[in-house]
Amino acid sequence: MASERQTTVRDRDVMVVLLALNSGLTDAAGYLVLGGAFSSVMTGNMVLLGLSLGSAAGQLALHAGGAVLAFVFGCAIGTRVAGTARAGDPVWPRAVTRALLLQAAVVAVYAVAWWVTAGSPGTALKLGLLALNAFALGVQSSAVQRFGVAGLSTTYLTGTLTTAVIRVTSGRPVREIGHSLLILAGLIAGAVIGTIIAVHAPLWVPAAQLGLLLLVVLRVADRPLTQLGRPEGFDVIALNES
Repeated sequence: MASERQTTVRDRDVMVVLLALNSGLTDAAGYLVLGGAFSSVMTGNMVLLGLSLGSAAGQLALHAGGAVLAFVFGCAIGTRVAGTARAGDPVWPRAVTRALLLQAAVVAVYAVAWWVTAGSPGTALKLGLLALNAFALGVQSSAVQRFGVAGLSTTYLTGTLTTAVIRVTSGRPVREIGHSLLILAGLIAGAVIGTIIAVHAPLWVPAAQLGLLLLVVLRVADRPLTQLGRPEGFDVIALNES
């Protein structure tokens, strides 16, 4: 049972890296083609909002502010669907899959609109598509929090980076931050891929996003991850870390 449980945790962690890859891809592509704001980096969007208000850049303020509101709404809905971490949770609660399916449905709506306009939406539609992406990643962010594992995130990764540095500086073994480093690398790799696709084949952007989400969902359906409880050694996220 111990080895089976460890394999299950590894599978979950790999899928979280794939979701971080999706975040990076969505953020980079959205920034380039949907008005210069981010889909999941809300700290950056709030800075952009302040910058745009200070410089009277109304369009950027609209996009940055709209993305923040959509992300918050996505987090709220994602929390209602995925729930919060509980003692005795399985490694992969079924509610997480339901939240990811909701996210995939939202991305599918965005994909249809993107393809109907041949990847050249008007200004108003760009704002709507950015809001859909921000909402989707808000749902994803809340879904990952259901795991209740400290340092496990796919969107607000400044905390992940900070925690990794603190642990290494405090003399903790590097193996303790290995997965955090993989998540950060996944985010960067996703941004690279998203940039390349957005510049050279923009019509494929939503296909890449949907492909990553469906890969995760199908992987969950392929293995009974929901049958195993939370393994030892993984702490429930403390309130002051979230």
